[in-house]
Amino acid sequence: MEDLGTVAWPPEPIRTERLVLREPETRDRAAFIELLASPEVHTYLGGPRARADLERETPEVPERWPGSFVVDLDGSMIGQILLRRATGHRRRAAAGKADLGYLFLPRAWGCGYAAEACAAALGWLAGALPGEPVVLTTQTANVGSMRLAAKLGFTEVERFEAWGAEQWLGMRSPVTPSS
Repeated sequence: MEDLGTVAWPPEPIRTERLVLREPETRDRAAFIELLASPEVHTYLGGPRARADLERETPEVPERWPGSFVVDLDGSMIGQILLRRATGHRRRAAAGKADLGYLFLPRAWGCGYAAEACAAALGWLAGALPGEPVVLTTQTANVGSMRLAAKLGFTEVERFEAWGAEQWLGMRSPVTPSS
């Protein structure tokens, strides 16, 4: 995966009704470690990383690169949105397109935060890279992620086997202004 190229980074924080999408800061380090060490978060992602390794390896300001947004609720990180260029994607239909990823702490599940944050990030991307299609890959067994993909307007491109499970690749076509 690569960054989004010509996009100016970081953007101004993106505010939604309940959330702020912003660049990672030092105060987010503990939440990043919690996110990456969570067995619940990584059920469909190959399992969590060891907390001791994360404590040792995570920089003071984690994940500070173009396309990495912290999802902030009332001043605390509850998740992360990732927008990257899918240059090394295993599927030809996704290669070179913008790729959406997201991780949320279990305490933030079921509140609509992921849909709100992802919609805001996709809106930002549409303004920064007009006409850019976006892809998303998830395991078909991840029912919540499949529902979110549909809610965000992703449609199935293909299903494939990888990492010992059936994967779903969806695409969200660029929004074009009506004439």
